[in-house]
Amino acid sequence: MTLPLTGLTAVVTGAGRGLGRAEAHELARLGAAVVVNDYGQPGHGGTSHAEGHGGGSGEASAAPAESVAAEIRAAGGRAIAHLGDVADFATARALIDLAAAEFGRLDILVNNAGILRDRMIFSMTESEWDAVVHVHLKGHFNTTRFAAAHWRDRAKATGAPVYGRIVNTSSEAFLAGSAGQPNYAAAKGGIVGLTTSTALALAKYGVTANAICPRARTRMTQDVFADLPADPSPGAVDPLSPEHVAPVVGYLASPSASAVNGQLLVVHGGMVAVMERPRVAAKFDTARDVFTFGELESTLGAHFDSRAPGETFASREVLTLKRD
Repeated sequence: MTLPLTGLTAVVTGAGRGLGRAEAHELARLGAAVVVNDYGQPGHGGTSHAEGHGGGSGEASAAPAESVAAEIRAAGGRAIAHLGDVADFATARALIDLAAAEFGRLDILVNNAGILRDRMIFSMTESEWDAVVHVHLKGHFNTTRFAAAHWRDRAKATGAPVYGRIVNTSSEAFLAGSAGQPNYAAAKGGIVGLTTSTALALAKYGVTANAICPRARTRMTQDVFADLPADPSPGAVDPLSPEHVAPVVGYLASPSASAVNGQLLVVHGGMVAVMERPRVAAKFDTARDVFTFGELESTLGAHFDSRAPGETFASREVLTLKRD
């Protein structure tokens, strides 16, 4: 039986551990040749650029990427490792060029690299803000920019659409807010905007772009899910295991998902939720040419006075996705 990704080439960033590692293995299992990218440093409080790392700091190491690539080859797949910081423009170009040079072309890009620098907004430093936005948002842009150019050039050369899939990694921190992560929430929101813009721009070339909001227990999220049991019952799969997320990435990367474009999916524990753009909850028109303060107070003010204290535009929708 032919595997769904046979003959295709994938790049997965931040694939040395956690989500990226699970995604790289899934793509290889489905038949893709995989370029395993990782910067090889811890991502929670350190200087790593790999989603799923946690704690500490240190020099960049090829070991995580090399280890995952070796695991894939040992299982009979094709994979090579790439050590590099995708937040660097030239490095991202080299990563995309490597995939094309090694395997003949690029077909799938999974952007997963990221770091955390958690702090409340009133305590956050400029460097903590810049570092997270740089790695998450610029890192996604860099690889997407060069992959998009690769596919556009191929389409122009053949005069026909090509095969291309982008899967970006956003977060529920963007959807519902996260008090101690203003930098992370902002970067993840930016990734959604980048994804929808890219989806519109590349559709005519045969390329799709989608984003996922995964909930998974990794080294980078070890503090977030510290109070939740890893093994809910004997023999059960941890509902926060990255292995719940990887199959969705594999599907989005496949020919079967050709109709899925510009979408945002929340994924965890055997659940996929397709999100909508924010809808209008209430609408008020002025009785005059321009609103007065009193009119706004009696319309808009009354509307919010009737709602639960602290309720945000997304809180009710996002909370319905959570499992106890």
